[in-house]
Amino acid sequence: QVQLVESGGGLVQAGDSLRLSCAASGRTASTYTMAWFRQAPGKEREFVGHIRWRSDNAYYADSVKGRLTISKDNAKNTVYLQMNSLKPEDTAVYYCAASTRILYPMTRRDLYEYWGQGTQVTVSS
Repeated sequence: QVQLVESGGGLVQAGDSLRLSCAASGRTASTYTMAWFRQAPGKEREFVGHIRWRSDNAYYADSVKGRLTISKDNAKNTVYLQMNSLKPEDTAVYYCAASTRILYPMTRRDLYEYWGQGTQVTVSS
């Protein structure tokens, strides 16, 4: 099993920046792909981006390219989501996910076996 714990969410103003963290524990060696998803009120959970533990390259949804950046610290088993120039439409619960699969890209929720509990990000206008 793999446990994922997100942190770093909060209430910010439009234009602000925020960094989310996802700490992974357990059988992390079995996972290859780490992703961020988000779910706004009344909407489906949507893909934000993913990164591999063994590569620094990340893949992003078109809607967040240029503003959101995923990075990782392998030594800490932690993945980050840096969010800049935040907009009210970025308001959502942000979830970290882990997968034992390596596909490209991996935007579907069902490709991820492990999920965190989510962290709320609220952007006020």
